[in-house]
Amino acid sequence: MYPEYNFIGKEKVCKSVDIAFPNQHQNVQPGLEYIMDPKPIFDNPNYVASGKLKGKVAIITGGDSGIGRAVSVLFAREGASVIIVYLNEDKDANDTYNYIKSFNGKVSLIKCDLTNSSNAKKVVNEVISKYGKIDILVNNIAVQFIKDSILDISDEQLELTYKTNVFSYFYMIKSVLPHLKEGDSIINTASITAYNGEKKLIDYSSTKGAIVSLTRSLSLSLADKKIRVNAVAPGPVWTPLIPASYSANEVKTFGTYTSKVPIKRAGQPFEIAPAYLYLASDDSRYVSGQVIHVNGGAITES
Repeated sequence: MYPEYNFIGKEKVCKSVDIAFPNQHQNVQPGLEYIMDPKPIFDNPNYVASGKLKGKVAIITGGDSGIGRAVSVLFAREGASVIIVYLNEDKDANDTYNYIKSFNGKVSLIKCDLTNSSNAKKVVNEVISKYGKIDILVNNIAVQFIKDSILDISDEQLELTYKTNVFSYFYMIKSVLPHLKEGDSIINTASITAYNGEKKLIDYSSTKGAIVSLTRSLSLSLADKKIRVNAVAPGPVWTPLIPASYSANEVKTFGTYTSKVPIKRAGQPFEIAPAYLYLASDDSRYVSGQVIHVNGGAITES
């Protein structure tokens, strides 16, 4: 059991991570954090920063909510200038912006659709114009749609899932790469589903498998340039994607796993973010082409 966390504004986010979540469903992708009950825990009030990313400039796609929000907050606490790229979740993005500003963190917002390659170029041009450099890229955006059979996956859904979960990663990497230098880092968000699969998330799982292969291949391609490429593969985590994907009844049991997760609960975003910090910082200077599994002890078939 974790202690009750109180954040700025004295908002009681969640008394414990060991809970069953109330019935809820959102008819929007990739979901909205501000209407979730309870709200995900994105920051650790006991965390003590040590300047691991001081002076760094980090682009985080999907940094407005979920794991992306937790990574944005942690990077900002460690001294990075954080650029959050998001689709249309204005309130979530502004909430994250204001939270980071509340502890004098450095943060900017860019609203755009990264399934369009030209927008990735615009993001990078804007960042270079404002900050003059880019040190870290975190590719994190994703959508997922629950379907009982592959026969239920429409061409439109398949295209959207791949354009969001895979193509945007390629677009951002291609746009950022000319500005990266020795010691810089690319971090991709994979998933436990890339290794163990998920029978109702066939297209989503396959995109995460593609991200693992992208990470490994790109790390080899950029080794001579000494640019590191790694990934994080979370297990089940309480993020907006969950109520946006699963039925209300499925959400109710999301936090009480018994067979899939040995720790027997869903993760919270703040518990995933430190893996990204490790891969972004100089602590991992000898790590490339790797996937860090943060999944509550689940065994993955790699």
